Amino acid sequence: MKARTILGFAILFLIILLPISEVASKEWEIIIQHQRGYQLGEFIYELNEKPTPECHASTLVETNDGILAAWFGGLEEKAPDVGIWISRKRHITEPWSKPIEVANGIEKSTRYPCWNPVLFQPSKGPLLLFYKVGPNPREWWGMLITSEDDGHTWSEPVRLPDGIWGPIKNKPIELLNGDILCGTSSEDQGWRVFFQITPDLGKTWKTIGPVNDPKKFAAIQPTILRFKKDQHLEALCRSRQGVITRVISKDDGLTWSPMKKTKLPNPNSGIDGVTLKDGRQFLVYNHTKKGRSPLNLAITKYGKRWKQVLVLEDKPGEYSYPAIIQSSDGFVHITYTWNRKTIKYVLVDPAKL
Repeated sequence: MKARTILGFAILFLIILLPISEVASKEWEIIIQHQRGYQLGEFIYELNEKPTPECHASTLVETNDGILAAWFGGLEEKAPDVGIWISRKRHITEPWSKPIEVANGIEKSTRYPCWNPVLFQPSKGPLLLFYKVGPNPREWWGMLITSEDDGHTWSEPVRLPDGIWGPIKNKPIELLNGDILCGTSSEDQGWRVFFQITPDLGKTWKTIGPVNDPKKFAAIQPTILRFKKDQHLEALCRSRQGVITRVISKDDGLTWSPMKKTKLPNPNSGIDGVTLKDGRQFLVYNHTKKGRSPLNLAITKYGKRWKQVLVLEDKPGEYSYPAIIQSSDGFVHITYTWNRKTIKYVLVDPAKL
């Protein structure tokens, strides 16, 4: 009798607790969405419609036909079936298009996993989609496909030269002379940060670096910001030292200062930043030294002090590998991995921050 009573109380407790948990979750979503500047938050695809069991490492670009997102997806990271997928949002009121696979890692008779796509639209020339192919980050190689119609159709894949990976995770920037400066990194001889420049849309390349000593700062995946006051470049990097690190260039990326730590924490997870038209810098990152939650948006004007302005996620889970761009209408677009199950999209109005 006593056992049945205990069981009854347990069942009653669960019945009561579940709705409270659901209500709390919904209330938190309302809090998130009612933050100043937060305009919209949605999944690119719903969990019951996911095209692959897992996904990761999204990227964004503005095209003449809306915002285009890409990511890698498959059974799980490192699985041979992992390919590059894309989806499009033509207008803020329209849903994202059904995801389609646009690249895979088939080399002759063997299929390798794909990794870390990066979309970029130069001022002149086709839309570029860089990605990596290989069994792991220590052995992968760079690949490139291009599109002349805003990502509706794509060229045949081209393998980049040995030792050239292009942008490793985050979007490159176009220099005043038209060259494309890519932040890149390698993991085969310690975590090292490089920069690779192409003057002709990926045909030829120049490599600069490494710019760090991996024994002091094991860093990868730089995101490049341009500070308009003195026109210097600053690259912020993921590291294994519990902090975001940085290097600075005053000659458009040809030389870089020694790597130093910032005051921003980093749990060994990807980040991404963007320079706004008004000169402010936005950074999406996990403000923690452990785990991949919370996910935050911070702002700075001069790079010395970062101010947190939005919490994008704060519940237990993995919210990671963000991408961020500003579109021609001034709005800021963010995507990130949502528990490896889907890609979350957030629209921000920077004028309200």
